[in-house]
Amino acid sequence: MEMRQFGNSNVQITPILMGTWQAGKKMWVGIEDDDSIKTIRAAFEAGITTIDTAEVYGEGHSEQIIAAALSDVRDRVQYATKVFANHLKYNLVIEACDRSLQNLKTDYIDLYQIHWPSGSFNSEIVPIEETMSALNQLQEQGKIRAIGVSNFSGDQLIEASQYGRIDSLQPPYSLFWRQVEQDAMSYCIENNISILAYSPLAQGLLTGKFAPDQKFDPQDNRAKNKLFQGENFQRAQQALEKLRPLAASHDCSLAQLALAWLIAQPQTSAIAGARYPEQAKDNALAVNIQLSAAEIAEIDAIGRIVTDHLDNNSVMWNW
Repeated sequence: MEMRQFGNSNVQITPILMGTWQAGKKMWVGIEDDDSIKTIRAAFEAGITTIDTAEVYGEGHSEQIIAAALSDVRDRVQYATKVFANHLKYNLVIEACDRSLQNLKTDYIDLYQIHWPSGSFNSEIVPIEETMSALNQLQEQGKIRAIGVSNFSGDQLIEASQYGRIDSLQPPYSLFWRQVEQDAMSYCIENNISILAYSPLAQGLLTGKFAPDQKFDPQDNRAKNKLFQGENFQRAQQALEKLRPLAASHDCSLAQLALAWLIAQPQTSAIAGARYPEQAKDNALAVNIQLSAAEIAEIDAIGRIVTDHLDNNSVMWNW
């Protein structure tokens, strides 16, 4: 898989990243460690060498699963993890990074990200200057190679950039969830900041596998995802029907079509999760789909069947 330059750093990443929220088990149902390890390994063998995780995914469990899957090929993979909103004071950032290094069984993290802005989830307000100071220190020490932010607005990204080089923004971004295009994308393009799109398949909605009467376990985070509610879900079904002929014309799945559209957007790579090895292999194949400008525009228009009716709140869940 052809690598992409990551921001202004000396790191390179794959256009499709392996997402591992589910490997942490918390807020997911029916996840088995053995499956997660095999799936992460299958992603690597299919060419996806950039792996995204976070300390909060199962309180370090996801990071530990990644280490179990990939420690023997550490020199050929890129680890991206995140510090949570309750650990943004200087000393807590340092401690969180050291924990992640231990969980990942490595002496450096390729990309270390602020997971949510200070104050999220009723966390203590910490000046971004203090958090960035800790991240800059970690980078100088060689413990991290690049700094990123996740779930930041354009204004928050600009403020953080005053205190150090930001190489990536990780927003929710898919054909069915596109607020970043109206907010931070222009700044990212102007400043060569990579966009790492999470939930690129709208938590599975863009696979087309969910029936109109789908019901989720209350412990499944998708039970509170706005896209799976009421008219949003019905509009998504309409859009998926219009996407099916395009997928058929490329002999690919709806998921692969959605990923191909996303990684064709400016500065954008996609973090695609998977429960099972075959899903990871299928995600990797999306890089082989070549969409014409006309097809990209057609897919864009179909996606707006859903997105034109959403509000400007960038959080995908009714938490």
